[in-house]
This record gives sequence, structure tokens and C-alpha cells, in this order.
Amino acid sequence: MTVLQKKADNPIAHLTAEDIEEIGRRLDEIRAEVIAERGASDAAYIRKVISVQRKLELGSRAVLLASLFPPAWLIGTAGLSVAKILENMEIGHNIMHGQWDWMRDPKIHSTKWEWDHASPSEQWKHSHNELHHTYTNVVGKDNDLGYGIMRVDEDQKWHPAYLAQPLWNFVNAMFFEYGIAAYDLELGKNLATKKRRQSPDFKARTKQVFKKIRGQMTKDYVVHPLLSGPSALHTLAANFTANIVRNIWAHSVIMCGHFPEGVQTFEKKSIEGETRGEWYLRQMLGSANISGGRAMHIMTGNLSYQIEHHLFPDLPSNRYQEIAPKVQQLFRDYGLAYTTGPLPKQVASAWAKVFRLSLPNDFVAKLGAATRRGLGQEPTGQLTA
Repeated sequence: MTVLQKKADNPIAHLTAEDIEEIGRRLDEIRAEVIAERGASDAAYIRKVISVQRKLELGSRAVLLASLFPPAWLIGTAGLSVAKILENMEIGHNIMHGQWDWMRDPKIHSTKWEWDHASPSEQWKHSHNELHHTYTNVVGKDNDLGYGIMRVDEDQKWHPAYLAQPLWNFVNAMFFEYGIAAYDLELGKNLATKKRRQSPDFKARTKQVFKKIRGQMTKDYVVHPLLSGPSALHTLAANFTANIVRNIWAHSVIMCGHFPEGVQTFEKKSIEGETRGEWYLRQMLGSANISGGRAMHIMTGNLSYQIEHHLFPDLPSNRYQEIAPKVQQLFRDYGLAYTTGPLPKQVASAWAKVFRLSLPNDFVAKLGAATRRGLGQEPTGQLTA
């Protein structure tokens, strides 16, 4: 995963400055077309998704009142898991991107929406919308790339602590919403010095996070279990399970968006003086998609179209499927690799990279050479009779 600027075979070496700006111009045209056409059907889409999600959550919680009975527990837990995924992925994430602000509906607006998540919306919007989408896959600038706890590039100096990064990544997947809350707080940096720990701004934001977490836990682990009476412990377990399922799903989707093989990373200095066309190109090369059907796209919040989302983060998510063929054609026209694949393949690719980068570069090189020799793909250097 060496940064693009240090690769011997640079995938954009064939592009001229004029090519890159033409790519930007064509993408601006795609964006303008969608903005000119968005209207009642798009508004109806998000309102329908919100309605379905709320009914599904309400129905699932009603079923869990009888969660003492295994069929009710299974049905209620499955329904609540789906409802929580929909709320975070297709609704909360996309509303807070401002995708529906043009509707002028105060109930569905990026400045008003608060989601079912440990991280307060304002803190998430800063770290995600302002930082991640600005510095996509720039090593040392985009903290979403490894969340500050993992080695994400061969050029990063290896330390024995990285041996544990597969474990950290697994724990992060299980409790992803809390990892995001800590990440939004820049917890590691802000706890590093007494001055930062005592900063009024850090204290205020930490208090806000704890208040949000307390509210979420009270709802899922106190109020709803108590409402279930004799089924209280079963409902508590169902809520915990639904939250874990939601966390693992969200983590997997996010990992697939920026970490599989074929996705590029970039040096800090490469974005100095970056033009609009160059910014677009970085989003194209620094993102990856997940192939699948309509249900897959909705359950990922249409982040299965991560490339299109990074090009146009504030366009309605239901339009990504429509514009994807135009974006793919642009990749073909300029000889660029459009990285995509089914969910199992992309998840496996991302996790393989987590394991590989947890090890020293020279060890991985030797292991790879030994494997190739074992498969008869590389000479051993020994003479045979």
C-alpha cells in the first residue's frame, strides 16, 4: 500500500495536467445534472426510508416485549439490527452530509439531525465531512485511514505494537460507535499532555460525548428492558446484540470503502496547491465500491458506491446508482482502475491488508518469496541433476 507518489508503476503517470482538469470538468457536469433534476421523487425517497425505519424499529421493540420467547427474541433482534443500520447508514450519515438540505425541511436537515450513535452529530460532521472528505487517504492527514490505531502504509515505520493491530481492529469493529466517538474527540492527542487534557474545549466536547452515550445506554439498556417486564434481560441482550451487529456492519462497509487492494494512498505534500481536478482524481483513486443488489446498496447507505459518494458527498444517495455508469465510463476513458467487488471479497482484502501491515516489510517480503518458491513460482537458486 505504498503511497501513489512513490510507486514505480504510477497509475496516473499517463495523465497530463489537461487530462486531469478535463476529468474535473466532466465530473462537474455530472454533478450539475443531478442538482438540476433532484426534486419530489428524491424527497419522497428519503421520507419513505425514514418512515420504514421508524416503523421497523417500533415493531421490533414491540416484539421484544415478549423476548422471553426465542422466536420473538430472534425476530425482534433481527428487525432492530436492520433498523439501527438503516438509521445510521442511509439516514443519519447522508442527512448529516447535507444531501437533503435543499428540501428546506427542518426535520430532515444536516443542522438539526441527531442520530442513534455515541458520537454527537456536530463532532462527527467536523471529523468526517470537513477532515476525512477533504484529506481522503492522505497519510498523516486523514485519520479515517486506520483511525489512528493502525499502520496503513509500508512507508510508515514499523513498531512491535503494530503486531496487535488485527486485534485492535476486531475490537474496534465490535464497538465501532465508541471508537468513532473517541476518534472524533481526538482522544489520543488530547490526552497526551496536561495542557490539552485541561483545555476547556476538550472538556466541553468530552462532556457532550458522555451525555450522548448516557442517553443511548439509558434507552437501550434501561428503559426498553424495563418496559419488557419479565423479558427484561432478554430485551437487554437483544439491544446489545443489535448494537454489535450494527457496529460490525458499519465497520465492514467503511473498511471496504478505503482499504482494499487497489485503493491508493497519498503523501501530505502531494495535495499542496491541489486543483479541483486533482481533488476529484484523489477521490477516484482513494475509494472502492461494493457490488451487489438494491438491498445491499440501501443497507450500506449507498456507501457501496463509495467512489461516487466521495466525488459527490452532498448529492442524494439514491442517485449514486444512476450516475455510477457515467463515472465508470470516465475511468475507462482515462485508463484508470475502478476498484469494486462483492462484499466478502472486499472485506477479505481489507483484513488481509490489516494483517500484512501489522508485520515488518522485510518479513512480509521473505514470507512472500518463500510462498512463491513453495508454489513453484520463483526459482530456489539450487541446481538439479
